[in-house]
Amino acid sequence: MHALQPKHVKLKKDEIEELLLKYNVSTVQLPKINSTDAGLPDGCSRGDVVKIERKFDDKTFFYYRVVM
Repeated sequence: MHALQPKHVKLKKDEIEELLLKYNVSTVQLPKINSTDAGLPDGCSRGDVVKIERKFDDKTFFYYRVVM
């Protein structure tokens, strides 16, 4: 991983269910990320959900993507 690359974490099944319930969405409605993206952690496959952690100043923002 490059020093400037945001942290990517593969979510577990129970974490995915919590996320979908919290935002009242389905995985189809999540933004997509390509399975060949260099930032993805090892072991990611199609249908997995990845949490991306980006830090701006002193705040941390989380983004979610489904692997396609």
